[in-house]
Amino acid sequence: MKKLVLLSSLFLFGFTVIAQQNLTPEMLIQMSKVAVSGLTKDGKSVVYTVRTYDIASDKKTSQVFVQPIIGGKAVETPNANDLVYNNRVSPDGKMSISAADVPVVKIFGKDVYTDLPKSDVNIYDDLNYRHWDTWEDGSFSHIFINTLKGNDEVATLDIMPNEPHDCPQKPSGGDEDFIWSPDGKQVIYVTKKKYGKAYAISTNTDIFSYDLESKATKNMSEGMMGYDVNPAFSASGKLAWLSMARDGYESDKNDIIINEPTEKLNITKDWDGTVNEFRWSNDGKIIYFLAPIDGTVQLFSVTDPVLTKKPAVIKQITKGNFDIQSMVGQSGNKMVVTRTDWNHAAEVYTVDLLSGMLMQVSHVNDEKYKKINMSKVEKRYVTTTDGQKMLEWIIYPPDFDPKKKYPTILYCQGGPQSGLTQFYSFRWNFQLMAANGYIIVAPNRRGMPGHGVKWNEQISTDYGGQNMQDYLTAIDEFTKEPYCDKTRLGCIGASYGGYSAYYLAGIHNKRFKTFISHDGIFDWRAMYGTTEEMWFVNWDLGGNYWDKNNAKAQKTYNEFNPVNLVDKWDAPILIIQGGQDYRVPIEQGLGAFQAAQLRGIKSKMLYFPNENHWVLKDQNGLVWQREFYKWLKETL
Repeated sequence: MKKLVLLSSLFLFGFTVIAQQNLTPEMLIQMSKVAVSGLTKDGKSVVYTVRTYDIASDKKTSQVFVQPIIGGKAVETPNANDLVYNNRVSPDGKMSISAADVPVVKIFGKDVYTDLPKSDVNIYDDLNYRHWDTWEDGSFSHIFINTLKGNDEVATLDIMPNEPHDCPQKPSGGDEDFIWSPDGKQVIYVTKKKYGKAYAISTNTDIFSYDLESKATKNMSEGMMGYDVNPAFSASGKLAWLSMARDGYESDKNDIIINEPTEKLNITKDWDGTVNEFRWSNDGKIIYFLAPIDGTVQLFSVTDPVLTKKPAVIKQITKGNFDIQSMVGQSGNKMVVTRTDWNHAAEVYTVDLLSGMLMQVSHVNDEKYKKINMSKVEKRYVTTTDGQKMLEWIIYPPDFDPKKKYPTILYCQGGPQSGLTQFYSFRWNFQLMAANGYIIVAPNRRGMPGHGVKWNEQISTDYGGQNMQDYLTAIDEFTKEPYCDKTRLGCIGASYGGYSAYYLAGIHNKRFKTFISHDGIFDWRAMYGTTEEMWFVNWDLGGNYWDKNNAKAQKTYNEFNPVNLVDKWDAPILIIQGGQDYRVPIEQGLGAFQAAQLRGIKSKMLYFPNENHWVLKDQNGLVWQREFYKWLKETL
């Protein structure tokens, strides 16, 4: 009898192991995605949408669920809008606010010359003629105040008439860019009141208030020269927002400003970090915020020094190898959040605001995870060439065996000042890379947030400098491990990471066997002449290429320019380029591919004519994944 039980147990154990498999691109693309709408009006449940995609039918489905935050069954609901507080409606319920594009500037030839209605031409006399992935068409997003009668909006008022300015901000602004004041007498909104060249070289957005009675507009952040965004009121009516100090610097330290009657109070000024987003506590006494720290994103709190009559106190609430991706809302002593890590897509959690303990609420992918072999993720620190401590993440293949040798990939993060934290990407997915048999080395090199402001800022005008040495240190230190096959090293990255791949291809001294660059910068002169938001290249490169007296800029255009290192390229390279990427335009990918081909270097180009800086279409994404791993299999 004992023998029979033992055999049965072995059979069941073996079946469990066999049932699990490594993640594939097809499994990844069909993973469910959670998007949270908010808390129910009673604060006891969370409403979220689960989006799925089926490859065979090429169809997406969406289902909306409501689930108690203390746990319990998720119930599908058709009436999500009725369950969640609608912040588009005024406090008295008589009006709403909305955004819509309005034609302001004549761009098309048929509008300038009305007798030529079949002409097909755009006419520009200033910069910012295209932005991110869209050509300027003369329309701008404006805020409208609507009168409500029942469920109908019957009258509208444009509070930005004839202005060539956008709210929400394009391309990534949303409902957070325009809100009601608690008394319903004002609309607070974000915009950059600049046009043409002035718009292209500036990051100076401001917080404006529109008074419904007087119809007067006031700049609430006048004199604050960087990004001012995300206005939010406390329960008592205090206004706060996020602010960067310097114009032209998109990755400046992001601070929380409280608009006091006598001053604009910066309550995170002395904290050596940068804020991602914030939310007032329900009682208006504390502000909760998310910020990168040591390769993760965590939840923090800061006290209001005016209310406490003491200096602001900042406290880290959560800790661990995960990202708190977003805050949904507060319910009692719990904050409802979404959480990710490199093995798990976003799910809804609660955080106990006193202990920092997390509890998982939604479980949309649990059954799928049971069938997937997970990767081991390890946090390490190495010493850089200038004696600094640098964090690097190591992601191992499932069922990693230290007695074997594994091909290893250096991952180069984009930004260049984006955090390399525990995000879950449906494209650059470390679990998927590891599942294909590769060890991933992902360093938090110079330029990343979460390691102090100085570390974050160092990369500006030093694109090919210390951070490149950081990359090489990261991979060199890891090759000392007996399970790293130092004869099979690869280097990959997108955007600034793609630039890093191009640049390292010219200085790697035969370390790497293959490279992959997605939407990377190849030639800084061409980049300066074709990119759209000029503040980015002006700040990060130090200026234009024709100013021969600008030593910092000249160093970038000459010493730190990948196009000048092509003669040293000696390894295969896969080049990926989006046709509608106007931040890193198509000439960058074409130039790199042509150079590699003419030099006789094994190379391939994936050209996505209708994708921008990212690959957003599902089947395009699947082609991306298949070609990505096909290339690594061939060359590494």
